Amino acid sequence: MSFTGNLTAIVTPFHSDGSLDLDTLTSLVEWQIESGVQGLVPCGSTGEAATLSHEEHVEVVRHVVSVAAGRVPVVAGAGSNSTREAVSLSREAKAAGADAALLISPYYNKPTQEGIFEHYRAVAEESGLPIFIYNIPGRTASRIEPQTLARLSRVPGIAGYKECGGDFTNTAATKLAAADDFLLFSGDDAITLPLLALGADGVISTIGNLVPDQMTELVSAFKGGNLARAQEIHFRLLPLMQALGLETNPIPVKTALQLMGRIPDATMRLPLTAMQKTHIDTLEAALVRLQLR
Repeated sequence: MSFTGNLTAIVTPFHSDGSLDLDTLTSLVEWQIESGVQGLVPCGSTGEAATLSHEEHVEVVRHVVSVAAGRVPVVAGAGSNSTREAVSLSREAKAAGADAALLISPYYNKPTQEGIFEHYRAVAEESGLPIFIYNIPGRTASRIEPQTLARLSRVPGIAGYKECGGDFTNTAATKLAAADDFLLFSGDDAITLPLLALGADGVISTIGNLVPDQMTELVSAFKGGNLARAQEIHFRLLPLMQALGLETNPIPVKTALQLMGRIPDATMRLPLTAMQKTHIDTLEAALVRLQLR
């Protein structure tokens, strides 16, 4: 299975009572695939994995795999700050039919670089799935250093990483030191274009929930040598990218999907709450500018 291009970090729709809305999830998956995305990533931070029960987590992954039906790869979120739980979630993702697993670096317990290395090595050895590392210091309170990523790039079973650290020097240093086949994905929509210039293979996108075709075209245009077109799309989407950062992800993106009529309810589970009215106005204006509302 090839991993490249625009992979959408898909939301998890809920009914107004907070239960899973699998029918809406089906329609979102179908729309994403029809729009040309190259992959789907359920149960990440955009998918509110932190508030899904273990059973719900596996149910969402299994459902996305079933609807995708092999048309695009499914990279299942399987992260935890417990190595044992990360192994368990990764194994269950494999049993559900996922093509790979995406694991956030352990949060709260703040392991050393050696602890981070051993965490990912253990999951790669025991899960049986290709593993993607997720470097996002803003959510974990620790950064995976380039030297650690370079070591991990040579561990069998570790396929690449999602970069959301915002430090281009560290990203370049990682690219220089890592194994040649170690894949790099942007984890922040607004830095996708510069990361592509550093050799990224694609993006695991939040805004792709709203404009899957345009994010797919941005990546393909750059990879096809059409920098001007990639820049045009980037700058056209930038106000919406910025609006999606007004509150904690996925509050804005689920609100936008409801405004667009793609989901009937923007319900989130506590501690996430509904978007503030002033922020909704800014978000709606960005959608109107792109004729999405």
